[in-house]
Amino acid sequence: MKLSPRMALLLTLPPLMWAGNAIVGRLMVGSISPLALNALRWGLATALLLPWAWRLMLQPRLLLQRWRYLALCGFLGMGCYNALQYQALRSSSPLNVTLIAASLPVWMLAVGALMFGVKPRRQQIWGAALSLAGVALVISRGNLQTLAQVQFVRGDLLMLLAIFSWAIYSWLLARPPASMQGEARPNWDWASTLMAQLLFGLVFAGGMAGLEQISLQPQAIQWGPGLALALLYVAVGPSLIAYRCWGLGVASAGPAVAAFFGNLTPVFAALMSAALLGEWPHWYHGAAFALIAAGIAVSVAGGMAGRRS
Repeated sequence: MKLSPRMALLLTLPPLMWAGNAIVGRLMVGSISPLALNALRWGLATALLLPWAWRLMLQPRLLLQRWRYLALCGFLGMGCYNALQYQALRSSSPLNVTLIAASLPVWMLAVGALMFGVKPRRQQIWGAALSLAGVALVISRGNLQTLAQVQFVRGDLLMLLAIFSWAIYSWLLARPPASMQGEARPNWDWASTLMAQLLFGLVFAGGMAGLEQISLQPQAIQWGPGLALALLYVAVGPSLIAYRCWGLGVASAGPAVAAFFGNLTPVFAALMSAALLGEWPHWYHGAAFALIAAGIAVSVAGGMAGRRS
């Protein structure tokens, strides 16, 4: 299969958008709380998506029949992942967050084995070990000798929890229940499918933001042009454009090829951090990315070999 310029663009835009999401989340620290940012992001994304998915509102029966699955997807994909990521950025750097997120295939293997009975192949285990080494290098800040005594930055732990929730969410998408398969599957396009999850995810995101204001230390939103532009970006770029491009790219090139492009996110985050935040990468960031990329390559090679056998 030849990778066309259009396909390369479709698969490059999502990691670029996701890297920008991490940068924006860091820039907005002090202007808005993480849970409020997450709720406003998905609220605006829902409003922007409505012109393409309004027909879904005329099908309440289909939504109610599948509410358990859609609610779980909305909770994990919209309510948990992004809220935890924004919270992680309060104490960790965008580069660290995106590098830790690049270990997602490790957690995908673990969730697949423990929850769905999908045993990983030997090459995938080796790939997971390389990716974990890269994550350990980031968390230890390049001092592996003191890894046993390392004190985790709170943001690093939150990001690990975030990608664990995203791994479960991804498996739910790959292994949907019978009500979302075959003849029982509703005739929804990409916009309606995303909206179906958003309707439930927005309830969780809004509820957690409200709870934060009531029971935790409330943070007043510092409204201004910068925050408005940030909200518009995270609602349009990482939420809508990235989702659509990624779906088209994966459908055309397959998940194995797409996985390599997904790991461009830390590279873009490093460049943006240097340009916008003045946070220049250290040697261990480059080494960690190389280990993670090698782990992905080995894992993908093992998966492709398994399908050929």
